[in-house]
Amino acid sequence: MEYGAHLPQVDLDGRGWDPGGLTSYARTARELGFRALSANDHLVFRRPWLDGIVALASVVEASGDLTLATTVALPVVRGPAALAKAAAALDLLSGGRVVLGVGPGSSPEDYALAGVPFEERWPRFDASVVELRGHLRGGPDVPALEPRSRPEGPPIWIGSWGSAAGLRRAARLGDGWLASAYNTSPEVVAAGRREHGLACSVATMWTYVTDDERVRAEQLGRLAAMLGRSESDLAGRVMVGPAEECAALLTSYADAGVDTLYVWPLADHERQLERVIQEVVPLTCGP
Repeated sequence: MEYGAHLPQVDLDGRGWDPGGLTSYARTARELGFRALSANDHLVFRRPWLDGIVALASVVEASGDLTLATTVALPVVRGPAALAKAAAALDLLSGGRVVLGVGPGSSPEDYALAGVPFEERWPRFDASVVELRGHLRGGPDVPALEPRSRPEGPPIWIGSWGSAAGLRRAARLGDGWLASAYNTSPEVVAAGRREHGLACSVATMWTYVTDDERVRAEQLGRLAAMLGRSESDLAGRVMVGPAEECAALLTSYADAGVDTLYVWPLADHERQLERVIQEVVPLTCGP
């Protein structure tokens, strides 16, 4: 299993972003051996949220040969043509390194701001993926949006929390399945891969490696408040705690057949990337 690093898009502690912070983070991830960087998509949220495509574009040079993944972008909210145009540009400027993860999204506020009824998200999402792929590849009914780096366009992965309908959708519309760590489990991933034969990556693996129980509780509480979830619901699903517990969770996902797992540090971002690689990964039982 390979590891990716999610860009620090969310201002959890009120400190904001330094102008060179994303570049430094990308370089650190590359030097530590991460194989991908990721960013996801909200127009509005409980905390300030950087635009995902722009964040990835800002680290094209610093990221070297790392994959640049959206985990996920929202074609219904963004509009499939506008998202295709941005993704094609990012793919071109990065030398064909983009994996375009897409999903319907789960935030009514995003849909309200875009003027799209939230209850229509599923049928609109299916149609938007077809249109998105058409704009990236071109065809008799949908013009390709130029410029682009490759005729087939970047691979499109479908985000799903692991429901039967979601997995069927990923198999029908996508080149792979993008699971969400805090909304699924290694068991669900393993079952989905067995039934549908889908390549699978796991995103939104919120991370803070610490042996200090007070710090663990503080980080988990902050995350729960931001997500609107209970701490007990998140415990065991995310990598917040001692290295041994984090490694056990990673091993479970590796055993389930996950290709890439994206960690998302909650704070002390670059130091946490170091701790994952230096303290957690060596304890895993997977390759």
